[in-house]
Amino acid sequence: MKSADLLQDSTHLMQLLESWADAGWLRWLDVEVARFFHEITEDASPLLILAIALTSHQNGRGHVCFDLKHALDAPESALLLPPENAQSTPQYLPQTLFAHISLAQWFAALQHPSLVSQGPGNSPLVLGGTEERPLLYLRRFWQHEQSIKQAIESRLSTQYDLPTTLLSESLNRLFPNAGIKPDWQKIACALAARQAFSIITGGPGTGKTTTVVKLLALLQQVSLTQQGRPLSIRLAAPTGKAAARLNASIASQVKGLDLSSFENEAQIRKDIPTEVTTLHRLLGPLRNSRFFRHHRGNPLRVDLVVVDEASMIDVELMAQLLDALPADARLILLGDKDQLASVEAGAVLGNLCHRAEAGHYTPDTQAWLANVTQQPLPDAFLDLNGTTKDQAIIMLRHSYRFGETSGIGHLARRVNQLEQQDSSPPIYSLFDRFSDIQRILLSSTPTPALDQLLCDPASGYGAYLNTLHATPIEQLTSASARDHWALSILEQHSQFQLLCALRKGEQGVEAMNRYIEQLLIKKGLIKEVGAWYAGRPIMITQNDYSLNLMNGDIGVTLPYPYQNDDGHPRIGLRVAFLSGDGSQQIRWILPSRLQAHETVFAMTVHKSQGSEFTHTALMLPAYDNPILTRELIYTGITRAKRQFTLIDTSNQILNNAVKARVYRVSGL
Repeated sequence: MKSADLLQDSTHLMQLLESWADAGWLRWLDVEVARFFHEITEDASPLLILAIALTSHQNGRGHVCFDLKHALDAPESALLLPPENAQSTPQYLPQTLFAHISLAQWFAALQHPSLVSQGPGNSPLVLGGTEERPLLYLRRFWQHEQSIKQAIESRLSTQYDLPTTLLSESLNRLFPNAGIKPDWQKIACALAARQAFSIITGGPGTGKTTTVVKLLALLQQVSLTQQGRPLSIRLAAPTGKAAARLNASIASQVKGLDLSSFENEAQIRKDIPTEVTTLHRLLGPLRNSRFFRHHRGNPLRVDLVVVDEASMIDVELMAQLLDALPADARLILLGDKDQLASVEAGAVLGNLCHRAEAGHYTPDTQAWLANVTQQPLPDAFLDLNGTTKDQAIIMLRHSYRFGETSGIGHLARRVNQLEQQDSSPPIYSLFDRFSDIQRILLSSTPTPALDQLLCDPASGYGAYLNTLHATPIEQLTSASARDHWALSILEQHSQFQLLCALRKGEQGVEAMNRYIEQLLIKKGLIKEVGAWYAGRPIMITQNDYSLNLMNGDIGVTLPYPYQNDDGHPRIGLRVAFLSGDGSQQIRWILPSRLQAHETVFAMTVHKSQGSEFTHTALMLPAYDNPILTRELIYTGITRAKRQFTLIDTSNQILNNAVKARVYRVSGL
């Protein structure tokens, strides 16, 4: 059969979709969605059925909608690449099939009122975008996007008229020392203070947490002065791990914040919240439902919500957050726009910040900042046509962690700024210039250098395992002694982490977890005693509200004394977790009570978001994969605080990865 004939017969088209699913190019879910509409709508053309299947497929790949023009211009982007072990390739590929389709034909096929509408209504699909660039949505994703647009536009129309003298004096007290100019942290506080919606973005070490703590102090001072009461503020993050890290960071920053120049110092400090919750817990999850207790009809009782690690928020969760805010509540988003986007559909922070690099501030904003902050905003960041949204987005541009002597900083910037035809020296040359970055070239597994890295008694997994074995649990006779011991082990465990780009394959998470377990058994650092053993690190993979454990929480399995039924002392196992409130308290959980979890000697880069490690190692696969992108490499590098190791098999894999950008279709 000719490929053009497939577009004339829906039955033949369904067979093609099935062959794509068999080969791993398409999900079976996408096939069944297409089949459903094929069976209930007799007059739906094959082109419409194809568009429905691909729209569902794009949602599964993180896109909010299906860009028809992009699919015709780049047919290879319409489907997943086949798995590495694919046994066969479908006879008809998108390149062949799409050669017989014009944009006008596809646009005409979508004119089916019972299935596709151009906006409001009950049709299952919505055709948005423009005639030149049509975007096809499943209705719920279109609704999420519209909800986000409307909520942000409404807040952008609100600009608070704050007394210049009060604002300027308060800022000068919070930023008493004239340092690097322009002081982007001071500028961020000023701009965010006058907006109902704002974004503060920046790379690692640029001071996002420092900035937001000073911003909260500023807002509380203004509110106490103007209204005689403090603002009701809630802090949140997408995952439990991110929330716990922000919790500890915020608590430390608030404790060390110099407010001595404020007459009401104690009041301001008391009114800066330090408790951070997950977004799901903030919104109030409903059992067995994707909906929340808080929504437009039952909004949160807050004046301001601050959300960290906003790059991890998908389009649905962002819409639900905005829907749950009172109309007069502020929203401040923090995050690194260059990190990996959310696992689910959407790249909301990246979409909103796509102009942040260049600033696009208007002369009016420049003049206002000069008056309020005394900070010179360079003309390079000016734009006479800057939008209202541009004035609400601030990028912190100076890294206080990674200076000119930091290889991690140079490597992250080099990856992030690399262009297709870049004439700069190769990325790999950086590893010869800096002591805080190194590379292990894998020719085979095992590799002595890799084994040494993993088992190193000072900086690898050997460190926490040696501490575990150094003190027999029987010698720790009090609960406080056991807690102190567990805390030291958890702190040492967080010093090093192996990240993998993939889950499957020889260099993937699953294989590397097995490899590391066997290596540690061989070195005598753990004992082979079954699924649970002393020293096993685990990660929670699904929120468990009954145990107050969140997706991303990491614990270490340790020996723990108990008495059996006849009163005799025994040694069993418990998993030690740090409490999520920044208090450094230890929680001991029976392994049998833990539901969704996995061994985490190795974790994916996606799972590492919201975490930082003293020494991070990033392992790349031996073959190209669409998951390997600039954003993934950048995210992996920036999980490291002091030391970074790249583990790969050839120069070409990294070179190809940093030239591949995450492209997520949306209308934001």
